[in-house]
Amino acid sequence: MHQKRLSAPKTYKIPRKGFKWVVKSSPGPHNKEAVPLLLIVRDLLKLADTAREARRIIGAGEVLVDRVPRKDYKFPVGLFDVISIPKINKNYRILFDGKGRYVPKEIGDPEVKLYKIVNKTMVKGGKIQLNLFDGTNILASRDFKTKDSVLLKIPEKKILDHLKFEEGALVMIVGGNHAGRIGILKNYKILRSPAPNLVTVETEKGEITTVEDHIFVIGKKGSSKPVIELGV
Repeated sequence: MHQKRLSAPKTYKIPRKGFKWVVKSSPGPHNKEAVPLLLIVRDLLKLADTAREARRIIGAGEVLVDRVPRKDYKFPVGLFDVISIPKINKNYRILFDGKGRYVPKEIGDPEVKLYKIVNKTMVKGGKIQLNLFDGTNILASRDFKTKDSVLLKIPEKKILDHLKFEEGALVMIVGGNHAGRIGILKNYKILRSPAPNLVTVETEKGEITTVEDHIFVIGKKGSSKPVIELGV
């Protein structure tokens, strides 16, 4: 029910000292690394000075997450989510800063979002359901594979593009000490053991080897440009 600041996930960009407690996310999209909407509004966007003011703004439906008004101040916000505040005509995408913490970066187009496919299941009628990284489920063809990414129009969740997990693709590291780094997927090593498969990414600062779960495809093979805006 409660979250101490000192033990809060490292994705929270908050002071760890001065106050003992911090608001905790409600169950919902993303994993335990998700940041409560109140912290986005008050601490990161500076739209309120106090938690009470932030709750009023959120409760009035003035903050949209992925183009949907969210009135729960504990609503979990995670990687690539789009935050919109229509009253001030501002849109932001949640990305990493240099220390692996979530921060909102201003963008122009709030109607697309990138999702990673974490699983596929067959549902009634022989249809294929894609299980996406934030808990979203959509129906699609059999051409999609786990670890691929899909670009969706939000909030309709309509598929606009398909990005394959393959050598030469543009990827972002989304876990571990190198979270936020972008580079080209150079090598993918499948290990015949209980150990996780390893991926080597060529970045501007050299090669980084990490586990496959920490890889998120953000651009197609041969392209150096991501399919979504990564802010300014």
